[in-house]
Amino acid sequence: MNFWDSNRYLRWVKRLTLIFCGFAVVWIAIGVFSRLYEFRDDDPGRGAVIMDSNKFGDHFSQVTYLPQGWSPSDSLWFYNTTQGSNLLPYSLFLVLEQADSPALFRHDENINRYGYLPQRPTVSNPDGLPVGMVRDEYQGKAFMGFTCAACHTTQINYNNIGIRIDGGPAGSDMETFMIDLAQALYVTLENTEKRSRFIVNVLKQGHYKNADDVLTDLKKYAQRIKTYTIINTPRDAKRPLTHYGYARLDAFGRIYNRVLEHIISARQMRELLAEILSPTELAEVMVGVESVLSSDDRDHIVERIQKYLTDKQMLKLRNKIYNPADAPVSYPFLWDVPRHDYVQWNGRVDNSGLGPMARNAGQLIGVFGTLDWQEKDGFTLSSVLGGQGFSRKHIDFQSSIDIRNLRRVEKHLRKLTSPSWPEHILPRLDKTRLINGAELYEQYCASCHGHINHTDPDRRVVVKMIAVSSVGTDAKMAENSATFMGYSGILRNQYVNVGVGNILLDHQAPAVALLTSATRNVVLTPDRDKWLVRRWVERSLDFAHTCFDNEVQPSVKNGNYTPDTTAMPFASAMAYKARPLNGIWATAPYLHNGSVPTLYDLLLPKRQASDPLEGEYRPDEFMVGSREFDPQKVGFKSSGYDGFLFRTSIWGNDNGGHEYAAGRTPQPDGTLFPALTKAQRLDLLEYLKSL
Repeated sequence: MNFWDSNRYLRWVKRLTLIFCGFAVVWIAIGVFSRLYEFRDDDPGRGAVIMDSNKFGDHFSQVTYLPQGWSPSDSLWFYNTTQGSNLLPYSLFLVLEQADSPALFRHDENINRYGYLPQRPTVSNPDGLPVGMVRDEYQGKAFMGFTCAACHTTQINYNNIGIRIDGGPAGSDMETFMIDLAQALYVTLENTEKRSRFIVNVLKQGHYKNADDVLTDLKKYAQRIKTYTIINTPRDAKRPLTHYGYARLDAFGRIYNRVLEHIISARQMRELLAEILSPTELAEVMVGVESVLSSDDRDHIVERIQKYLTDKQMLKLRNKIYNPADAPVSYPFLWDVPRHDYVQWNGRVDNSGLGPMARNAGQLIGVFGTLDWQEKDGFTLSSVLGGQGFSRKHIDFQSSIDIRNLRRVEKHLRKLTSPSWPEHILPRLDKTRLINGAELYEQYCASCHGHINHTDPDRRVVVKMIAVSSVGTDAKMAENSATFMGYSGILRNQYVNVGVGNILLDHQAPAVALLTSATRNVVLTPDRDKWLVRRWVERSLDFAHTCFDNEVQPSVKNGNYTPDTTAMPFASAMAYKARPLNGIWATAPYLHNGSVPTLYDLLLPKRQASDPLEGEYRPDEFMVGSREFDPQKVGFKSSGYDGFLFRTSIWGNDNGGHEYAAGRTPQPDGTLFPALTKAQRLDLLEYLKSL
């Protein structure tokens, strides 16, 4: 190369370097600006709506927030940041009427009836959707979906003041919300006047070209949401049904079922139909179904075939494919979650490394992420990294799940702290009782529920796992997690690492292993609606951020539980997590299944058949739904109104166990302390308020 050529080469290198640097600066600037733009919503009231008295008699004339480390813009970002949830088209949700009224389904009074928190329009929520309901987009289409805030924001009412708690367990009734939403869609289909108004109002939104397109989506989503409610209806021929009511959800059961719905293969579907239909019925159904099952486009198989089945046949198919989502638990509170070594009520999920990314992806599977999972020829980088190998076929785990925003939400939660008892609103703490209660806490509680400085930026939480057999609380949630099975479908013959080694996903496999495989592959599948380089660069950065920024490292579980082995790879799931109790006063009802209404009741024994009638015991039945706070017992009002009747006699609702203060449950070292007197219970309760 001569001198002139060398100079020309250097000039081109400089130009390309400048161009590359320019693109980098622009990309960074856009990223920084977009973050600043997202946090522009700093409404001082955080969008909260003041509601008149609801059906439970709750009322408040002002809303206040407690210091939890979040500014107004932080809260509103958490409420309104999209995560990839696509429940139904946005235009349909905006104008949908209630089944028995021309009033909108999203009307504040109706939303409040389900326990969700109404909001007025703000910059980041222009249509005034409730907390945790947002406008999302996937492949150019707008949807209404959920965010974490829908299940993890609560309100406590006292003396006409509504106290909003970010990260607190929601008081919502999602089960009834979904059932009524399906009913509203079907009534709109069947009622001529409603249907006409609906189509006109949807077209005014400008997202549909004609009435036929509106009607097509109305039918599609009415059927989809109805099927979702049928799939997840608790069922058992020998026991009363375990309905959720307010403040509870069987999230794991519903996540498992969504995975099972979307991995079912054409071959297994044929086998199942042959088992539930007579030869004549099978022949009739297969006339319409065969073209679907033999096509290359094999996603959403259940949805595609259900129109060929009667309701009775669909129920039979449901019972073959799905597990009953019949172990509802309270919504966990979110403060300190990014600092936990293990998460979920039974500590099933390792929170180190990429764990938070997979955990949040699994939750979005449960709350209506669009799952376009298909079997395709060959292999891709994503499928290889996801453990599918270099086989002739691979599963493409394309979805609407926004991994980038899920990662950002997880990091955002690091700033969130637990709320302190607000003595300027609630009765002041009794200092004498508090001192006595601190001593009792060390004796009765601290061996499992360790102390934590809730504002320390370097705090970590090593949770203590307690075997179900030791703590004695209702085992149903843990049993379902460990024992549920499902058809492996398109995942068949893949291997999944479950902590103690790999297991083969045979014809049927543990549901938890199927979920593990699905979430891992979802995380490793970049967004299809972004151009190639951007999708891989962003996903790589997400991996790097999650791995290197996650302070939680892999560690063994702490506590008294049965460890996983190659013979029993899910044995540790039969335990429940004891975490620090900071902010516990704001998280009623109590125990993992919400079976005890107040902290005072939790310090009482469960009445057994041999116990005398006189005396104080945990209530076997109580009302749920009210947000009116009882500062003496520390929990919500649980009687005197027509709410959801919680019956502890129903399978999965048992309120026994964890009777340390009642002198009936031994400490982890076997020590059994005497039952607390009433004065001692009040002392301990006062200390619990202060945490």
